[in-house]
Amino acid sequence: MTSPPAVEDAAAQPDLWLAARRAPKARPHYAGHRDRLRERALAGGLAALPDYEVLELHLFRSIPRGDVKPLAKQLLARFGSLAGVLGATPAELKTVRGVGDALALDLKLLHEAGLRVAREAVGKRPVISSWSALLAYVKTALAHEAREQFRVLFLDKGNSLIADEVMGHGTVDHAPVYPREVARRALELSASALILVHNHPSGNPTPSSADIDMTRQVVDALRPLRIAVHDHLVVGRDGTASFKSLGLI
Repeated sequence: MTSPPAVEDAAAQPDLWLAARRAPKARPHYAGHRDRLRERALAGGLAALPDYEVLELHLFRSIPRGDVKPLAKQLLARFGSLAGVLGATPAELKTVRGVGDALALDLKLLHEAGLRVAREAVGKRPVISSWSALLAYVKTALAHEAREQFRVLFLDKGNSLIADEVMGHGTVDHAPVYPREVARRALELSASALILVHNHPSGNPTPSSADIDMTRQVVDALRPLRIAVHDHLVVGRDGTASFKSLGLI
């Protein structure tokens, strides 16, 4: 007869189910990774970490649980570099799976903090004597912008920064510039000199013929007002071109 064993098996099933429930679950492969990464950062310094681990540490604050290493690497692959990730717009960031409004804002907050630190370094002393700080600032501000942006740095008699203002937004390859508007704003701020700055989203900072023509128009508009144009900087992911260094101004 087969019925007694069947009864015994049925009676044993609840015990087997309970045992399975009580058995310790396998730890995920990334268990303890966050603590180990924090310990390495504290022991060796943040400068010793590769970009994806620096990004991971920041993501820990936005995503309190789970493995964020794949997301950090996806962001870097999508935007090319840590600077590219931070310079991306919120809409661009959200094209990466796993990035929502909150995380996009956290990443942009980190970018804004870096931008303000760079701007402070420029504003503390004459721009001409802190050229490396100026180049770092404009690169942080513009190197990864997806659209052309035309900015003007207005300077006082001591060549210290009065204001940094965006005076034109454009497309991927053109930003409208109106020399009269630049001159009018320079007079309003009592500026004695200025530096023109714009970006090339293509990444190549080589000035175009249109850039050269526009710069000459601004210089001609300001000359009767005795307002000097010290330089025109073209910013791209591949570097920064100076009209003055190239003999174009």
